[in-house]
Amino acid sequence: MENKNIRAAKVLRFFKVLGPGLITGASDDDPSGIATYSQAGAQFGYTTLWTALFTFPLMAAIQGMCARIGIVTAQGLTVTLKNHYPKWVLYTMLLFSLPAITLNIGADIQGMGAVAHMLVPQVPVFAFSIAFTGMLVFIIIQYPYQKVARILKWLCLSLLLYILVPFMIKQDWTEVFINTIVPTIKLNKEFIGILVAILGTTISPYLFFWQATMEAEEIGHQHHKKIMVNKRVLGNMKADVNIGMFLSNVVMFFIILTAASVLNKAGIRQIDTVDQAAKALAPLTGRFTSLIFAIGIIGTGLLAIPVLAGSQSYMLAETFGWEAGLDKKFPKAKGFYITIIISLLLGLSLDFMGISPIQALFYTAILYGITAPVLIAVILHIANNKKIMGEHVNSKLSNILGGITLLLMSAAAVLLIYFQVKK
Repeated sequence: MENKNIRAAKVLRFFKVLGPGLITGASDDDPSGIATYSQAGAQFGYTTLWTALFTFPLMAAIQGMCARIGIVTAQGLTVTLKNHYPKWVLYTMLLFSLPAITLNIGADIQGMGAVAHMLVPQVPVFAFSIAFTGMLVFIIIQYPYQKVARILKWLCLSLLLYILVPFMIKQDWTEVFINTIVPTIKLNKEFIGILVAILGTTISPYLFFWQATMEAEEIGHQHHKKIMVNKRVLGNMKADVNIGMFLSNVVMFFIILTAASVLNKAGIRQIDTVDQAAKALAPLTGRFTSLIFAIGIIGTGLLAIPVLAGSQSYMLAETFGWEAGLDKKFPKAKGFYITIIISLLLGLSLDFMGISPIQALFYTAILYGITAPVLIAVILHIANNKKIMGEHVNSKLSNILGGITLLLMSAAAVLLIYFQVKK
């Protein structure tokens, strides 16, 4: 009995450690990301599985830097940029990031609406989209972040549904293993295009801002900041971020695997939206599998959209000095919450403007592709700046991984632009 209590206490402590990093990682697998991973598996089979393994340390390194910046400075990344760098850097980030985030929100809302319509065909897509938007606005405004975070932690479990699907069908696990550890590169427009899309989906600028701000808010709830920034706090943060990024990439891996082993082998090579992926699974693996996929998509949308809208609102609030915080009541932070409402309504309106999810994702990829390398370079500079970070500057390993990420995202941005101008 005593051993059971000890184990239960350890599990409880473990879940208490998990917070911003877990939510950030899980929200990275949003409906638009699922569409990208599904297309990768459907079009190229097992040959993109290695990207899940490859991007994990890079994501963990960059998000870890953002988290440490938030903890040490007790400020969001936007405030740090505003206080220590030329204003044009911050305004350039806003110019490209805000439209990209809005488009991302729109693609996710449309994806959730389409999947819900697939489950209940009697209700039109737009009605579900409106209902999801209204529900999210109510939850974000009505409940403080600590309560929302506890709900979001449980929503992360919906991601685990994707892990079940590949085990429901026969797999060649030897082929899966080889493609996971041996990278495949095909020098053609389609394959490079999907690699760029995967990178843009997994290493997204809005997550940098969200991670730093959430860590800063966590510290803000504590007194005596100098006491709080110690090895234990930084160690807990590192564990939280690493677990969150690991979960994100595990889910990414299994979505690609599902699409590769089911859709690609059945000759289905084009997936433009998440509901297409869910519908395509039904006749091949059964209604239950399709249902699992659909429920997971709705869960990830409910998880990711508050992160997208919240990160955008924090960026604007921190830039213009508004009162901000998901723990504040609406009257205390009107500008902050109004920004969230506007971003959700703009995202919702994209469908009525005739902008499809695939178009929204295309424009988002371009905007993220342009901003990510610049922002990663700035994050590396901040994380190595002793005037800002004191003794908590980057380790050698963090700089190596950050440098690789910078080079990779820069190459992705160049390739993205190249393929757009190439006839």
